[in-house]
Amino acid sequence: MSERSPAPGGLELVESLVNTLDIESGADSLDTAEGRARFGLAEEDIPGARELRESLRVVLLAHAGHPPHRAVTPLGELLAAGPLLVTVEAADGSAGLAPADEGPLLSRVAAAIAQALVEGTWHRLKACEAVDCHWAYYDRSPAGRGRWCSMQVCGARAKMRRYRAK
Repeated sequence: MSERSPAPGGLELVESLVNTLDIESGADSLDTAEGRARFGLAEEDIPGARELRESLRVVLLAHAGHPPHRAVTPLGELLAAGPLLVTVEAADGSAGLAPADEGPLLSRVAAAIAQALVEGTWHRLKACEAVDCHWAYYDRSPAGRGRWCSMQVCGARAKMRRYRAK
């Protein structure tokens, strides 16, 4: 959907999870064995992964100043079940956050968000404002005011709709 480069660091995990669903076509890569393997998911993990995906999408829409696309479980409630550990490197004393258990997707997402908060990049991960898209993208614009995953596709469509409405 987007020609943008992937989000930095652990946010790439969040971005790729949100982008497992193509809203326009309805294709969901979590329906495939390859798509599930990419996130280390078993068949029984899919409902929880989808719930997490849509809760993330609502937050990413909010980052871009857009209303929720539908009612979802608040992301904070879901992340409360993804315990994190503080890690400290003996060699240099640097500290970080890591999932308490490397397996669950929820813990890996929680660690990625926590690291992005520390780095100041969390609010740059957004969802496209186009209602038939809502694709996740990392906003690298200087002012941080990106609105679409792709200016050539979703942005052009929005501009054309505005032009026709005049």
